[in-house]
Amino acid sequence: MIPPHAPGAVPDATGTRFTVWSEAATVVSVVLTDREVPLDRHDDGWWSAHVPGIGESAPYALRAEGPWAPEAGHRFDATKLLADPYAREFDRPWRYDPALGERGEDTSSLVPRAIVRPRHGGPAPEPVLQPGGVVYEASVRSLTMRHPEIPAHLRGTVAALAHPAIIDHMQSLHVNAIELMPVTAWIDERHLPPLGLTNAWGYNPVTFMAPDCRLCPGGLPELRETVATLRDAGIGTLLDVVFNHTGESDTDGPTVSFRGLANTAYYRHADGGLVNDTGCGNTVACDHPVMRQMILDTLRLFRREVGVDGFRFDLGPVLGRTAEGFDPQAETLRAMREDPEIGSGVLIMEPWDIGPGGYQLGQFGEPFLEWNDRARDDIRRFWKGEGSLGDVATRLAGSSDLFDGEHSRSVDFVAAHDGFTLWDLVSHEHKHNAINGEQNRDGHNGNHSWNNGVEGPTEDAGVDAARRRDVTALLGTLFAARGTVMITAGDEMGRSQQGNNNAYAQDNHITWVDWEGADPEILAAARAYAGARAAAPQLGDPAFLTEETVAWCHPDGSEIADWHGLRALQKRLPGVVVAINGTDETRPFARPPGRWRSVRGWEDLPPRSVDYWLEAET
Repeated sequence: MIPPHAPGAVPDATGTRFTVWSEAATVVSVVLTDREVPLDRHDDGWWSAHVPGIGESAPYALRAEGPWAPEAGHRFDATKLLADPYAREFDRPWRYDPALGERGEDTSSLVPRAIVRPRHGGPAPEPVLQPGGVVYEASVRSLTMRHPEIPAHLRGTVAALAHPAIIDHMQSLHVNAIELMPVTAWIDERHLPPLGLTNAWGYNPVTFMAPDCRLCPGGLPELRETVATLRDAGIGTLLDVVFNHTGESDTDGPTVSFRGLANTAYYRHADGGLVNDTGCGNTVACDHPVMRQMILDTLRLFRREVGVDGFRFDLGPVLGRTAEGFDPQAETLRAMREDPEIGSGVLIMEPWDIGPGGYQLGQFGEPFLEWNDRARDDIRRFWKGEGSLGDVATRLAGSSDLFDGEHSRSVDFVAAHDGFTLWDLVSHEHKHNAINGEQNRDGHNGNHSWNNGVEGPTEDAGVDAARRRDVTALLGTLFAARGTVMITAGDEMGRSQQGNNNAYAQDNHITWVDWEGADPEILAAARAYAGARAAAPQLGDPAFLTEETVAWCHPDGSEIADWHGLRALQKRLPGVVVAINGTDETRPFARPPGRWRSVRGWEDLPPRSVDYWLEAET
């Protein structure tokens, strides 16, 4: 299904060519400010026309006519204006309105217009982030809205990420790449406006390429300039991309783009209805040739024209789904691996969705890295007092039980955007999501969390000290892991979401990082661990540890023979030792021969703590 021209709106010296795919449509038009222009039908369902006199900055939308046959999957509605799937910019944010999902309701006044923009070339850059590096996951608004040094007009925008205060902070943590939660245009889920809520995270896309103008009012140029500034500071950029579903949701959702053009092709269907392997109402048919091409074109755009290091793929198994289920050798995954611009970048999978066979940790193969929730849970369970230190050691060694080959593809984390913050993890035994308007039904129930004796906020200094101790121990364990590690913005400062472990609809003080309220003790510890990891790259080296490359020792220095019931150990590598004391008592730890420096400045390890020792020359 090779298009006759490049899809989307491509301006030239005399006008703009519009090209879109809609196999079952009978008429497709481009809607301009003063007229509608029908496109010409070409082979394989492509429609295209060159419109003279229409140049850069011109607003436009699409309209498609065709059968209304829901039983066959067709949902054409000529009263609906539609977003170009290849749109590069919109003139205003998308707002949910019930009329967007009502057949026969004119949506001309509700639909943002795409803007004609030129295309830019350039080689895809070598990633700043290398395996074993540190990733900093962040929401643009959450990270910047409350930073006192950022000018008010920049707060909440992509441009704010280039502010020296943000860069200095990330450099103090030796961050190699910032992973931006979705920055492309999204629409609120339809249940949120009646609750007075809005989507704060962006995991509900309208299309794949155009930045959301609330986050990126300067469009792709703003994103490109910010990425370049971060790269000059030694920090790469990863984009969290959502190719698994769109904000058109289920059959009662809005018709804003894909559904109105090619519902049967762009979404997976079974038994006469939409497949919902995502929990969001629909599932993108990533194995359809036109959708595959759109995904690849999107990734190339951000690599080539914006200069990002790579991507994190939300609900990654959807990208490998076919009619038979998940296939790690699916054509779309293969094309991503083999594309010279995409495959040379950083590709991180969230290796689960909610469909049949949806848990695929360890199955994607090279070059994909994968979020490792086993590491998350094993580390949490140990510090909660329920898990095995042997399991933690397996995670610190790179999780060779999960990944084939000689190198780890793990991205280890203890907390992420969807779940408790680190502070809330040690302050709440239960989620507290009532403010989300779903009677606390949303969010995960199994969090392996604990509260140190009091549920939620307390004025008890002893409880807060215990929580601070546990957060720093969790950070120390994470930064000692072999392979890539990820922290979520604010966790290094003791950020709380008041026990909300699904704060996707809280675009307010609950999710905005409180920079002035940062916990100095936690932040100092995070910087110490990160600095040691940078000074001793053997800590993060993704090569699996073997008996020849690591010694696992008791606190007294003797090698561990029996792992049963262990609560303390040393992980000895050339030039660096990780000491973990999971007991409730101060413990002496014997150093190896030579001169060693404690990263935390301790002689003996306090209760429930982690320290690194670096050789004096390191």
